[in-house]
Amino acid sequence: MPVFVGCDLGTLGTKAAVVDESGEVLGEAFEEVRLSYPRPGCVEQDFYDIETSAHRTIRSALDASKRASDVAGVAFSGQMSGIGAIGGDYEPVTRYDSWLDTRCEPYIMRMAEHADRVTELSGCPPTYSHGPKILWWLNERPDDWKRIARFVVPGAFVAGRLCGLSGGDAFIDRTYLHFSNLSDTAAERWSEELLAAFGLDDRVLPRIVDPLDVVGEVTPDGAEKTGLPAGTPVAAGAGDQIAAALGAGVVSPGQAFDSAGTASVFAVCVDGFHPDVAGKTIMASHSVQPGRYIAFAFVNGGGLGLRWFRDELGPAAGESYGYRELDALAAETPPGSEGLLWFPHLQGRVLPPQPHARGAWIGLTSGHRLGHMYRALLEGIAYEYAEWAIRASGGSTRLQEARALGGGAASPLWNQIKADVLGIDWVPLVQQQCGVLGDALVAAVATGHVKDVGVVEEWQDTAEPIHPDPSRHQIYAGLLEAYRRLGPAIMPVFEQLSAARREE
Repeated sequence: MPVFVGCDLGTLGTKAAVVDESGEVLGEAFEEVRLSYPRPGCVEQDFYDIETSAHRTIRSALDASKRASDVAGVAFSGQMSGIGAIGGDYEPVTRYDSWLDTRCEPYIMRMAEHADRVTELSGCPPTYSHGPKILWWLNERPDDWKRIARFVVPGAFVAGRLCGLSGGDAFIDRTYLHFSNLSDTAAERWSEELLAAFGLDDRVLPRIVDPLDVVGEVTPDGAEKTGLPAGTPVAAGAGDQIAAALGAGVVSPGQAFDSAGTASVFAVCVDGFHPDVAGKTIMASHSVQPGRYIAFAFVNGGGLGLRWFRDELGPAAGESYGYRELDALAAETPPGSEGLLWFPHLQGRVLPPQPHARGAWIGLTSGHRLGHMYRALLEGIAYEYAEWAIRASGGSTRLQEARALGGGAASPLWNQIKADVLGIDWVPLVQQQCGVLGDALVAAVATGHVKDVGVVEEWQDTAEPIHPDPSRHQIYAGLLEAYRRLGPAIMPVFEQLSAARREE
């Protein structure tokens, strides 16, 4: 019986899993990877570190499964909005320019002069993404630029080297295209119009492939490093959030998924390409499924806010609270936290790009306690999701349910709050490793062992759904209007505070 390997190259770590044709995970492994901060605003990773981490976790997962000889396919997913570069020999000529890196801000502003057209064509407004980063390398590092054959994402870097590809064969699959800001995403090609607008040509851009395309086979050298059989087909794979959506079973229009991790991600499966030109908040990405799209947005550090609260404010009050204890305090607080709102952008707002945004409680009084403040954190993310849901649907897709994964999905209270705010069922997933599950399914379909990705509905199990309460939903509908007015009102204050910090 064949098995398939999925490997997810995340920001903070690499995961690998061995999965059989029924979707059972037979072996898995994880290890952390190192982020480098050489100077303020600069966040990088060594491509070789990412690669060797993938090799080790794949080998460990294979060892745990004891099924290495049965591997019939492998696929990778990875970070989506960062970019790095290789030479003609597929060796790195730059370090990986992380999505957390802010050096490219001046070039975001330059691309923002054409923001409507960039969004309309690529599906993503200019942000900390490939286009501004590529312009940064062109203008700020001309010597490095001369050595660049192609820009690549981590998944394509590791997969291409595992297959022994040359730089000219470098690829990117269509699920990443929106983050390029240089593509005609609906047509699955590079946009001559956008390239011309920013003085670029497609010389440094990789070829565009389908996630289910087989891009090569594992070389003998790759087999020695990973434990994969030489000759194993390697599928192109997908971006991490798109692979996670697939692994979560989000394959029908109206299904959503909530990735409640360090970043809070909310995504909706839709049946058309609906770029958010007016709001410049939602990203429109291809799904792995042809003809389907994933519309999504995220709070950078959304879940991080909960950890900050636990680690800083609990001890400051003389208590050592865990998440369960904090949930218990918040559960004693009525919906709306008795007039307290939380603006959740502790790390700045990604879309629309508002790097000066910060977290803030609004309406705080001496009568509020830790439970009010913590519940307001949970509600703030839910309000943001509700705002996104309206835009993500494109006005044509009715939300049916949201499937929950990540650490926050273990909180019944938070799931209930989200269900009450959005008015839809919140469904915790049994199999939480959705990224590597999606990767393995891509490998299985790409190699012809599984008919199509719809089989994920048999691979993924769900827990009992959490239904919205109509009375609480009505309360939250009124509070959502207050939250909707908060961002535009408070942003000038954040900008002034940022300017004051720079003057110090």
